[in-house]
Amino acid sequence: MSASASPADDPRAPLETERLLLRPWRDDAADLDAYLRISSDPDVMRHIADGRVLDRDRAAEQLTRFVEHWERHGYGLRAAVERDSGEVVGFVGVMRAGQPGVRPGDVEIGWRLARDRWGRGYATEGARVVRDHAFTQLRLARLVAFVRPANDASIGVMRKLGMRLEKETLCSYGLPMRIYVLDHPRAR
Repeated sequence: MSASASPADDPRAPLETERLLLRPWRDDAADLDAYLRISSDPDVMRHIADGRVLDRDRAAEQLTRFVEHWERHGYGLRAAVERDSGEVVGFVGVMRAGQPGVRPGDVEIGWRLARDRWGRGYATEGARVVRDHAFTQLRLARLVAFVRPANDASIGVMRKLGMRLEKETLCSYGLPMRIYVLDHPRAR
């Protein structure tokens, strides 16, 4: 694969926005350290799953799952690298939906950012390019997103993406959750 390959040629090629480079996660110490820094912050994790922060072992397990998802499906969550600093500041991407209440084969769009990068529009910026890539290059039919009802910031991103609330349910931890959906534009 040449250095000039585009996402249309290779789904693993980085996606670029004005301020972010979105690339597949690597199962290495630098990515693990960045992911642990983000996911061990209680403010970042308060709306994620059961709200528990990750320790190094759990962060390593999740990072390994992210890499394995890429190997199995050819797409996945992408490390969000801030172009100006070169720092991994979170993730944005798509992966097979793992929560109850969705259709078989549904793909989740999701994001998580370091607290010191909140409020800058990075989630929306990254999610828009990932959404477009999912529909054009990956040819996915539908995207879903899961959110805890109190997570107003993520609900705002979902609305900016054009997603609509499909239902309110409980997540696998028995906590309230909303499912937002967006069908491929050709299906609307």
